[in-house]
Amino acid sequence: MALVSDLTTKVLFETEKGYSYQCDLTNSIIINFVDTVSSYKIHDFLIFQRKVNSVDILNMLYDLSDQSDAQLIETTKRNFSRNLTICEIVQLRDLLNGTKFTLTLHSLLCNTVNVELI
Repeated sequence: MALVSDLTTKVLFETEKGYSYQCDLTNSIIINFVDTVSSYKIHDFLIFQRKVNSVDILNMLYDLSDQSDAQLIETTKRNFSRNLTICEIVQLRDLLNGTKFTLTLHSLLCNTVNVELI
């Protein structure tokens, strides 16, 4: 139990439905979304983030058929496979975009500090 609390104290980004953190031991990004935990190498995380962002929410909203109420979202390595509603897709998109922003900001800050030290 202490191990889990130690890992979640280094949260990259958090929303009401989930959070993300970076695991230094495995060099991966861990996403906890609606009680589903999945782990990604940075390249796989970016692919997953782009895939979730590519879902056409407006088309799902305007389509009145029952099939458009949810969409199957899955990753290439089967880390995440769920049938998500429109609201869940928006919430997952928010979590992934916030995580990417945090990683990008951290990278920019590290590059700036390294340049100034040289």
